[in-house]
Amino acid sequence: MKRYHLFYFLMGAMMLTSCSEFLKEDPKEALPASDTFANDDDLYLNGVAAIYLNVGGYNDSEGLQGTRQGVWDLNTFTTDEAIVPTRGTDWYDGGFWQELYTHRWGTKNNAAKETWNYLYRSILRCNKSLERMKNYAAETGSDVSDYQAEVRALRAMFYFYALDLYGRVPVFTTSEPAGGELVPWPRSDVFNFVRDELLEVTPHLSLERSNHLGAFYGRMTQGVCYFLLAKLALNAEVYCLDEWMTSPRPDGKKIYWTLEGQKKNTWEATVYFCDQLELAGYRLEELFETNFLVKNEVSMENIFTIPMDKNLYTNQFTNLFRSRHYNHAAAIGLNGENGPCATLEALKVFHCDEADEDPRFDLSYYAGQVYDLKGNMVRLDDGTPLVYAQWQVKLDLGSSPYEKTAGARMKKYAIDPVATKDGNQSDNDIVLFRYADALLMKAEALLRNQGVNETSTALVNDVRWRVGADPLSNVTLNELLDERLRELAWEGWRRNDMIRFGTFTNAYFEHNADPDNHTIVFPIPSTFLQLTGAPQNPGY
Repeated sequence: MKRYHLFYFLMGAMMLTSCSEFLKEDPKEALPASDTFANDDDLYLNGVAAIYLNVGGYNDSEGLQGTRQGVWDLNTFTTDEAIVPTRGTDWYDGGFWQELYTHRWGTKNNAAKETWNYLYRSILRCNKSLERMKNYAAETGSDVSDYQAEVRALRAMFYFYALDLYGRVPVFTTSEPAGGELVPWPRSDVFNFVRDELLEVTPHLSLERSNHLGAFYGRMTQGVCYFLLAKLALNAEVYCLDEWMTSPRPDGKKIYWTLEGQKKNTWEATVYFCDQLELAGYRLEELFETNFLVKNEVSMENIFTIPMDKNLYTNQFTNLFRSRHYNHAAAIGLNGENGPCATLEALKVFHCDEADEDPRFDLSYYAGQVYDLKGNMVRLDDGTPLVYAQWQVKLDLGSSPYEKTAGARMKKYAIDPVATKDGNQSDNDIVLFRYADALLMKAEALLRNQGVNETSTALVNDVRWRVGADPLSNVTLNELLDERLRELAWEGWRRNDMIRFGTFTNAYFEHNADPDNHTIVFPIPSTFLQLTGAPQNPGY
């Protein structure tokens, strides 16, 4: 039986609703109006637990994953990994998905605006909670430092995503920012803020696992912060570049961290944080599939997840629902929207239809003939077999005989046959951070610091061995980028990876090369610029 954490019982009354400006907090999502907490239990429930409601969501652009037109979509459908083709009259949506994939979103992209608003509403809630904790501690003499550290860690995570998506963003620690506090900081300063916050609070967090049922289920723990710090260090060359359109990246070997009194460059820091995860007991699961089971809280590999339970939580996971063909979904008793699929680039990376096809293709995608949960062939309305024609995908399928069937579809998560809300509310916890990613980050950091080496190759082959893939010899950075797609498909890291490897603005399947680098960040919403007088990101 699940041991449910108390904060999830608040979800019905306190879930987020969208608002047009990030400074206009909706009453349904606001913390109680009092400046102090009634007692220690009240402090925890309303000052810490309630903020975790922002990690998941059910409205568009809410949550770090699971909903549409939010963080995950911006990080996935802008890349060579996945595409949302126009299928006749379906999935055009005013050109939204085509513009997202081809990087022609301009300054009016509603997803970029609403995701900005979501991240800053979350940050404002953290700031308000910290202010109230400070008042409570002054009035009662209670030690609230651990709770303060937890909320600061959450705030740092939201700032990490803002830094990654928008580059220059305002950093403030009050609940009513004004004037100079709303001026976007240089990207390198935002990086330093997030780094310093995580380094300071991590020792005060629990050593328990966040993805396991219990008192720290779904919460910020040391393992979660070590993973975030590894991501920061690995992307330091990108995040420390303030003029990304006109200046070369800084050298990662000259970006320094001080860890346990020792000076380390950013690649050495990446290795250090990944090693902390190993010391904490994270490891690869013997079976890749264990991480995505309906009851995947048992995973020893998952580090941070969005807890899901159709009977308790209102969080939704729309990714599978959006991808499955209608008849495929109906055959398993659920529903589907027949949309997103793999690109031709992704198929090539997996070596599809070749003798050395990667085993993770079958674990991550539906392709070819489709069957229901009992092994029966799924058929189209005319009685012919439903076959996902993975090589027939195009950005616009309007004149194609494969209009409704082109493209390999998302499979990675086990099907919950009793999911509700058209299949969007299932019991599979949504995987955000995973130890396999940490192993690949360590391998990459060693490659960038030392060149081709035996340790990097061994780390990559550990990940490949787990799924029965043939080992690689003398792994290079290019091979590692491909390996990250094979291992982490559909997990929301492809944009981050492509930018770091310098391929995001290159030409690839139905995507022309960008004339400059301005699309490696999204535009700052015009409503924010009008409010503050701040300049837009360059190139927009």
